[in-house]
Amino acid sequence: MDHRSETRDFLTTRRARITPEQAGLPAFGGSRRVPGLRREEAAMLAGVSVDYYIRLERGNLAGVSDSVLDALSRALRLDDAERDHLYDLARQANHGRRTRRGATGRIRPQLRHLLEAMTDAPAYVRNARLDVLATNHLWRAVFAPIVGSAVARDNMARFLFLDPASREFYRDWEHVAEDIVALLRSESGRHPYDRELTDLVGELAASSDQFRTWWASHNVRQHLAGVKRMHHPLVGDLTLAYESLELTADPGLRLNAYSAEPGSPDRDALNLIASWAAAEVSPGG
Repeated sequence: MDHRSETRDFLTTRRARITPEQAGLPAFGGSRRVPGLRREEAAMLAGVSVDYYIRLERGNLAGVSDSVLDALSRALRLDDAERDHLYDLARQANHGRRTRRGATGRIRPQLRHLLEAMTDAPAYVRNARLDVLATNHLWRAVFAPIVGSAVARDNMARFLFLDPASREFYRDWEHVAEDIVALLRSESGRHPYDRELTDLVGELAASSDQFRTWWASHNVRQHLAGVKRMHHPLVGDLTLAYESLELTADPGLRLNAYSAEPGSPDRDALNLIASWAAAEVSPGG
């Protein structure tokens, strides 16, 4: 992935989505030749010269101060995920190519013990490339279509874009898949020289028109908590809340855990899946 191109395309797409009215600028009559703000308008809002702004939008973030990055974030109305992405891009410009740290794929035994102790909550550990590295028994039962996928190879993005079963499993497939692309795009800003990530993006782009379209949008997103709506082969429709927790002792890894509202039909369905899964592995099952 070319760092300057990444930076240029990210800033260009952020500028293009903002209208002068949204930025609090007067709307002059006549047609505009560019979508969103002009470079001159973005420079004025950021408090920098037009020449300096053009330098930034051409992908040159070397030596840019935090105050300028903050001003640029405000001018382009970046959310928290987008602001972090801009800082990641600037960090790469200032420090150059670095070897990726963490996320080796090795899971400490203590993590596996923790997962298996979570008997009422489906849970798994993943890296930033969305490789599923460790799971508990209930997660494997709830997310059986992913576990049984012939093409996913224990990767959530491959399941979403390469396995047609994902569209039956996720009731809001488009929303989930778009989130997945945004997560990979965020990771590409943090680690643009991750060869495995580059290979994964290339594989998905070669196989999915939808992936290519969303990848080109340069959207980034945080994925810390929310709701997943699924259609399970055993219980039918199932809605679970999730939390995504950074594992500070294992850089690059996250623990995702799911839960259902106590006393709800979703909790009853989760209990049924757990009972079925327990029977599958019991000596007399």
